[in-house]
Amino acid sequence: MNLDEQIYEYSREIEGLLRDNKTVDELKKRIVDSLFVSYGARNSDAVSLSKKALLPSSGRLNAPVYYDSRKASVDVATYLNGSMTRYLDYNDTYLSREALHPSDNVPPLLSYAYSTNETGWQVLRAMATAYQVVGAFADAFSIRDKGWDHVTYISISSAAGLGVLNDFDKKKFINTLNLAINNNISMRQTRAGELSMWKGCTAANATRNSVFASLLASEGFTGPSPIFEGEMGFFKQVTGDINVSLKENRILRTMIKNFPVEYHAMSAVESALWIRDQLNGEEIKSVTVDTFSVAHKIIVKDPEKLRPKTKETADHSLPYIIAYTLLYGEPGITSFDSRYLVDPSILRVIDSMKLEVKKEYDSMYPEYLPVKIAVKTNSDVYEKEVTFPKGHFKNPYNWEDLESKGLRLIKDREKVRKIIEVGKNFEKSTAKELLETLNFE
Repeated sequence: MNLDEQIYEYSREIEGLLRDNKTVDELKKRIVDSLFVSYGARNSDAVSLSKKALLPSSGRLNAPVYYDSRKASVDVATYLNGSMTRYLDYNDTYLSREALHPSDNVPPLLSYAYSTNETGWQVLRAMATAYQVVGAFADAFSIRDKGWDHVTYISISSAAGLGVLNDFDKKKFINTLNLAINNNISMRQTRAGELSMWKGCTAANATRNSVFASLLASEGFTGPSPIFEGEMGFFKQVTGDINVSLKENRILRTMIKNFPVEYHAMSAVESALWIRDQLNGEEIKSVTVDTFSVAHKIIVKDPEKLRPKTKETADHSLPYIIAYTLLYGEPGITSFDSRYLVDPSILRVIDSMKLEVKKEYDSMYPEYLPVKIAVKTNSDVYEKEVTFPKGHFKNPYNWEDLESKGLRLIKDREKVRKIIEVGKNFEKSTAKELLETLNFE
């Protein structure tokens, strides 16, 4: 059986996974979390420019733009909502051979479900499928090592989720996959060197294309097949032969972000915050950081990480994130503003920093997220190791934690609680009712 057929057959059995109440509850938290972080990015440069370029918009199926009075064709709404979800680097994470953000699948599913008036339960079924598929590919192969970006896997998972959402038969389901994947193989240059606005929007574009594919497939449009095993297919051209297993529950291993930084820096923020509390204003003479290879490859090795010039580079720079946290405390959505990127105090701490990869830490990843920071002052050395931060699947968020995160972003308890109320009971609600809770701008 070809892989596209395996994915289809798995999607037909997804109800079995959703018999576990904890799994359903975690999916609902991921939806609510994605809506909270989208609020913080609603006026970002990338989102504002995208709105200017793409609105007004209308189509046969239309969906609301998050935190906006306007609607757009479902593919454009998916792109705009997806850009908001991803732009702050504050949505959930899955760590394995490939690191990625499963909730990139939420905007296409919510937007499409709004346009077709689907139930919350149908969205949860589609989300479970998308999360399981993207986690399976992340476990199977590190696509970045071949020079491709992880959002390529989001193309596959969002297409699968849309197939479930639409309750497609086998032919339409597989054609949605074929059409979504063939033209959406994304280059890793998106995350190399100085990072651009596209870093926070490329997953949104991948899911926009999946929505487009779903619209075509819904009318019987066919795509190139077999998309994975074909003579010029995904395995031959992109990954090589890989084993994608859909059996394990990946949803419970996804993680909510406690800070708006690349996830491999999350333990470092907690470590730096603890050390900052001990410093009592003492001057920092030097900083030593022990980390692991994947973190070094993604958020350390490029020279641009020592002098980030953009928000997108700064939130992917371990040296910058540690220096900022030691000097100014918990990073938030304004911590990557231009005034901080040229702050002499931050640059001085970065220049005092030595970052090393530890084999012991490599052996712990991705089950753990280890980091150790040591800060030397004139009087002492302050050292702190963190192996799994708040929000990690070994130290998970509860609904109260999620409410606190929502308040940090929206700063209105009544509005935050309204989103949580509908989200908590989403299986009894609809996508339309959930998205209508965002109408307070």
